Amino acid sequence: MPLKINNLKFTINLKQFVVFTLTLLFVNVAIAQEIIEAAAVEEVKKAVDSVPAFKARKVDGVAAVVGEYIILESDIDKAFVQLEAQGVNTSDIPPCQLFGKLLEDKLYAHHAIQDSIVVSDAEIRRSVDYQIDQFLEQVGSMEKLVQFYKKDDEASMREEMTEINKAQMLAQRMQAKIVEEVEVTPEEVREFFNRIPKDERPTFGTELKVAQIVAEPKISEEEKQKVIDRLKSFKADVVENGASFRSKVVLYGEDPGMKQSGYKYTLDRKKPKMVKEFRQVAFALQEGEISEPFETDFGFHIIYLEKIRGQEYDVSHILLRPRVSTEAVNEAKERLNKVRQRIIDGDISFADAAREASDEKETRNDGGQLINPKTQDYNFELTRIDPELYSQIQNLKDDEVSLVLKEEDRMGKVLFKILKVTDRIDEHEADYAKDYLKIKEQALNEKQIKAVEKWQATKIMDTYIKISEAHRDCEFSSNWLKN
Repeated sequence: MPLKINNLKFTINLKQFVVFTLTLLFVNVAIAQEIIEAAAVEEVKKAVDSVPAFKARKVDGVAAVVGEYIILESDIDKAFVQLEAQGVNTSDIPPCQLFGKLLEDKLYAHHAIQDSIVVSDAEIRRSVDYQIDQFLEQVGSMEKLVQFYKKDDEASMREEMTEINKAQMLAQRMQAKIVEEVEVTPEEVREFFNRIPKDERPTFGTELKVAQIVAEPKISEEEKQKVIDRLKSFKADVVENGASFRSKVVLYGEDPGMKQSGYKYTLDRKKPKMVKEFRQVAFALQEGEISEPFETDFGFHIIYLEKIRGQEYDVSHILLRPRVSTEAVNEAKERLNKVRQRIIDGDISFADAAREASDEKETRNDGGQLINPKTQDYNFELTRIDPELYSQIQNLKDDEVSLVLKEEDRMGKVLFKILKVTDRIDEHEADYAKDYLKIKEQALNEKQIKAVEKWQATKIMDTYIKISEAHRDCEFSSNWLKN
């Protein structure tokens, strides 16, 4: 598979374009700088021994310079090592192609700096902390991790990882910026479709429309008040007795994302993150202030505003979720069983029952219809459907209502639901009217790729690029040699 963007002829999901280069070979910028994220250390060591080129090349030789970035000979070898460690067959990947991929990464990062694209220290720190946590699960101790990185101490290792992550984030944001304003008109979509020869038009697999009705166990007001009172006691202990807020987050907080983020979230007024209620409370605080308890769909919180840096707010929070009684769980299940029976008896339609009885506000007003998060329409392609959803509907006939299903999320929240396949579209050749949204996405992909090609061709000519003699015989699909 060619690594150059210029050679892409397949559809890329450009809603996530910021990471599309990662998808090409399951490689990221970090690979070129010794980041080993997925493979166990022993596998990596075996892979190193199995790649002759890694031993043969001059480790510290400079392969290329792109703007202010340097690519070492060892970076290319380590990229192959990482692929081997992940089980990728590298026999079909010429070194020149992988080298071209690294050149692209550095070009993006260099021009992100030139265009004043900013990555906050807090974002980089969170990423580094998360990676270190993941690595420690593999190698067992910080000492071993530092040795693996060939560093003298943890501080120097973190410094290198910070630079790696910064370059990676800059490259991703530069890629996103290139295509952020690219759009397609209905006429462009039509022209794109008409250019496809009839015998080459894609075939779309079987698609389903699915609806659901959800019943959530009710939490008593008494249980809610217990949680509120506990959060108030945490706040009082910090404010009045000087207790550590962070310690209470570690000991009592029920948000699993806090540990992964280093027990701190950075909110940006310009970039919505977290639910609306959380943001409203956070942005109303003064630096060093702790909020009163408040409720979101996740439970009850108190927020501590650590620092304000322009539009960015560093916050920590304690999340507590009220406990659900056994009686409430049984009541929710029985309530949904009665709704299901009314539908089966013909007393009410599934859609009307959803509007009347479902506890899921996102789907209730749509008659329970689920929206595909990837396409933002109601259709779910059978071969790409979420495995959990597929397991729940695979044996359902059209218009059949499922039994009451119990579901529990990663935070332990229990709910019950019934499902129904409301429509089925069999496998078919692409049809302009029926498949407009999919065709539009492909037309947009093509236009975005062309925008990237044009940007890259221009920036290569405007950027200082020096390719070492050892790599000047490569047949690049981009004009890296400026011929």
